[in-house]
Amino acid sequence: MDLRDIQIFLTLAEELHFGRTAERLRLTPARVSQSIKKQERRIGAPLFHRTTRTVRLTPLGEQLQRRLSEGYEQIVAGIDAVTAAARGISGSLALGTMGAMARAIGDVLDLFRSRYPDVELRFREIHPPDPLTPLRSGEVDVGVLWLPVREPDLTVGPVLRASPIMVMAAPAHPLAAQDAVTLEDLGDHAVLGPAGPIPEYMEAGLIPFHTSSGRPIRRAGRVNTFQEVLTTIADGHAVALTQAEAADYYPWPDIRYLPIRDAPPSRWALVWKSAAETPLIRAFAEAAADARSST
Repeated sequence: MDLRDIQIFLTLAEELHFGRTAERLRLTPARVSQSIKKQERRIGAPLFHRTTRTVRLTPLGEQLQRRLSEGYEQIVAGIDAVTAAARGISGSLALGTMGAMARAIGDVLDLFRSRYPDVELRFREIHPPDPLTPLRSGEVDVGVLWLPVREPDLTVGPVLRASPIMVMAAPAHPLAAQDAVTLEDLGDHAVLGPAGPIPEYMEAGLIPFHTSSGRPIRRAGRVNTFQEVLTTIADGHAVALTQAEAADYYPWPDIRYLPIRDAPPSRWALVWKSAAETPLIRAFAEAAADARSST
């Protein structure tokens, strides 16, 4: 059984669906089916129960999955480590993230670390009011930023996630009585904005300047850090917009998080300074793209 066949078997054992397995591995369903049949012929017994509607492992298939999983991961990690050494990929990478985003891309970080165990990942906080300066100054090698980013000196890499946008409001605020809000509702209330040199088009990508009907969404004031956002919102004089991950990682008792029914999700991607691109940055971007293609 070659390494590709092992990968196909383990992926199908996880997905239990020939189409999704083929999509993850960028193969045809026929190629997946052919590989499984070859493995079953070699072993001499079925590894999967298959009907027109379901796919499930046989007891023998479950046993094979347990025995192969750990060994396959060790083999892949070993190949990745030697490949990294051959490419001269080492050193440290400064990754800039905002709020809870570093936790939200844990699968990307795990895959990168497994491929390049000798690379040190250093985390740097990027503040929303000034997302681009750390990249241009060299303080950050790669940043995780929301889109759009349209800067001639910066490269936009793979999209890591799409995150719903939510409204943050104090319990006493009028919007907090609703289960969800619309962009039109924001025209009746003051919304916090970032205080810094952020491009206006980036601010609008997360915090619109107009409602769906064209009414202005006025800014209640501008803040520098997310801690300032939390404190100001809890005080009850304004609302703020943020990505949905904040509701999981910053559940303050005096702040409600409300979904926005008609707001498109914010898309987060890797961004780096084009002139400072290195093999290490390309390796991180490649790991990010591979991690996302497998989800």
